[in-house]
Amino acid sequence: MAMLREFAAHACAPASSLRRPPLHNHDGAPAQLLQLRFQGVPQLGLAHAGERSKRAKFGRKVARAWGGEGAGAGRIVEEGDGGVAEDRGWTVEDSVALYRLHGWGAPYFAINDSGHLCARPSGTVEGRDEVDVMEVINSLAAQDLQLPVILRFPDMLRHRMRELQGCFSSAMIRFGYQRHFEGVFPIKCNPECHLLDQFVEFGFGLEVGSKPELLIALSKLSSRAGALLICNGYKDSVYVENVILATRLGIRAVLVLEQIEELEEVVSCSKRLGIRPIIGVRAKLSTKHNGHWGGTSGDKAKFGLTVTEIVSVVYRLRQEGMLECLELLHFHMGSQISSILAIKEAMREASHTYCELALMGAPMGYIDVGGGLGIDYDGSKGQSSASVNYSMQNYANDVVAALMDACVLKGVAEPVVVSESGRALASHSSVLVFDVLHAHHHIKKPGRVDNVLEEERLQLDPLRNGHVSTSQSHDAGEYLLSTFYQVYATLELGNAQEAYNDAKQLRQEAGSLFKLGCLSLEQRAQADILYEKVCQQVLGFGSQLPKEFKLSLPSIYTCNMSVFRSVPDSWAIEQIFPVMPLHRLNEKPSINAILADLTCDSDGKIDRFLGPSGETSSVLALHTLQKAEPYYLGLFLGGVYQEMLGSAHNLFGGVHVVHLRALGDGDFAIDHVLPGQTAGQVLSGTYHCRTELLRELVRQASSSVAAGKLSQKEANLLTANYQRCLDSYTYFSMLSDCTDHNSNSNSLLVHTTALGQVE
Repeated sequence: MAMLREFAAHACAPASSLRRPPLHNHDGAPAQLLQLRFQGVPQLGLAHAGERSKRAKFGRKVARAWGGEGAGAGRIVEEGDGGVAEDRGWTVEDSVALYRLHGWGAPYFAINDSGHLCARPSGTVEGRDEVDVMEVINSLAAQDLQLPVILRFPDMLRHRMRELQGCFSSAMIRFGYQRHFEGVFPIKCNPECHLLDQFVEFGFGLEVGSKPELLIALSKLSSRAGALLICNGYKDSVYVENVILATRLGIRAVLVLEQIEELEEVVSCSKRLGIRPIIGVRAKLSTKHNGHWGGTSGDKAKFGLTVTEIVSVVYRLRQEGMLECLELLHFHMGSQISSILAIKEAMREASHTYCELALMGAPMGYIDVGGGLGIDYDGSKGQSSASVNYSMQNYANDVVAALMDACVLKGVAEPVVVSESGRALASHSSVLVFDVLHAHHHIKKPGRVDNVLEEERLQLDPLRNGHVSTSQSHDAGEYLLSTFYQVYATLELGNAQEAYNDAKQLRQEAGSLFKLGCLSLEQRAQADILYEKVCQQVLGFGSQLPKEFKLSLPSIYTCNMSVFRSVPDSWAIEQIFPVMPLHRLNEKPSINAILADLTCDSDGKIDRFLGPSGETSSVLALHTLQKAEPYYLGLFLGGVYQEMLGSAHNLFGGVHVVHLRALGDGDFAIDHVLPGQTAGQVLSGTYHCRTELLRELVRQASSSVAAGKLSQKEANLLTANYQRCLDSYTYFSMLSDCTDHNSNSNSLLVHTTALGQVE
């Protein structure tokens, strides 16, 4: 841009050296152009600055539907479109397509005629078990249970288990496979007590990888004779002893060797206890799958035994007379395998490894194919890390077929098939529900100027009239602002993209000049207003603008949740989770937005979403916020890993968990409410003693009252609020629970005893 080059050459120069290009009265354009008022949006647009001024002409009138107060940056409709309120064409089917609900949510989620998101926990197509999520939210609100909250649907877990079991049964019947399938759930995916109960009650076993997980499994499985327990992870002598002893409880507890060094510990403990263990070996397959979780596969995998080490285990067990203890082969390709080809390849290698172990004299009997069965996060049915190109039945068919082929070829009896499919079983069953607290729009409603930035005080008249006063001291700033105003005043559809680019550059230059002391604070505010005005007018061209431009100015919806606590994989590995409104789905969404959480961290945001056409989008289509009306969003498929990987960044605690059961005809029952952490509980996790904290505050308040710095009433209020905060949820509260400021009590609400104990 020629003017910018001229401006750069004169930045911070004395007033006498500035040569500001005049603002032209273009041919055919009325003189009133130079008298455009800043209140409201210009009704015409003309080409701007330089040679573009020769193309000046009247622009066509455009209508802007901005929704609620302050709406912008995304809700731009052409005249005649009518905006959200008048749009009669939008249906719930449009929302289904926009948020790709059928791709990732079927058969568990749908939208009802009221525009509310509904859960179908039993996966019924006709919706006999349909639960309106908004009714659940209203019911929880009536019980003063604050958001955010995780809604958990145990019926979905049971449906997923039945489906997986059914797929393997069908595959075994199809291929004439003579053994059966047994599922185990990896506790690491989600160790929540009531969730694990669902798996155990259904008949699934458990998989553990640490001593704490082993403690859970021994307790859960001890009452179920013959329950299968797969024991992975690093194992010390206590771990090994407990697993071996568990076999005396009737648990089929398998010690899976993941490091060659573990073998000697197992042999030693077995001799010491006089109990024969059930041993498995984890194979480090050469087959590798690409993707984030592929690190657990291939020759450089963290876990597993090489071929040489597996053979040495056989020799050592034979030497000890314990070869009959080797019953299981385990492998794990990694989580969320997107391509069925990787599964086919791994199964061929693992199947022949199993057969060879049997031919070497080990009794065998089980093959654990690990996890890896993926889900379709983005609904695309593709091979990205957020999707899978196969169905659950396809997966089961290929596992069984590969085993059958190898066993027939080598004359070995088929093994029992075990899988550790945690993600595929539990992801759908949890929905994170949170509310939007605030919307920040980069481009404000046309005509709105913040009270602090009143136009007269910002001296915009000189800019509107095409000249600046040379009596002012910041001449470089005046030159930039004059140029900026020409860009704004001569903007039209034909140069919209160029005008926007110029406005961005001029705004950046304004920031640079301010840092050099060549621009006043008011002048910098003028530059920001001009930038906003350019964006308003450019966005007014609506659907005629390139898509990438319309996505470049998203609004920011601040949400009552912590990304780090509730959806850590979103920022840690950029995993995409479906996010969508839970209501108003019969209205056309009007805002392109990203989501920000409550934390004081720039990574506390979600800016990767499912696009309506299968692509990843940098914005999410949402509705304008309505005054005094809450706006609820749901994040889906987060039922595994997220709750345990979540951190207490900014000391936001674990959220409420509510277990729901569908009763039919739209009714539901709340079976369990697991309260989220209070501030006091979170603080105790960082070794802050609640009693000590409270005692110190009371001491300081008492001293301040005695010194006349604090009134008795203020001290009461402070200590009462402090106690309330310690016992309250760590998230934003919409409830009005402030202390009565009119209390006439003259004594502190918290007393200390002679021993300094807080009562």
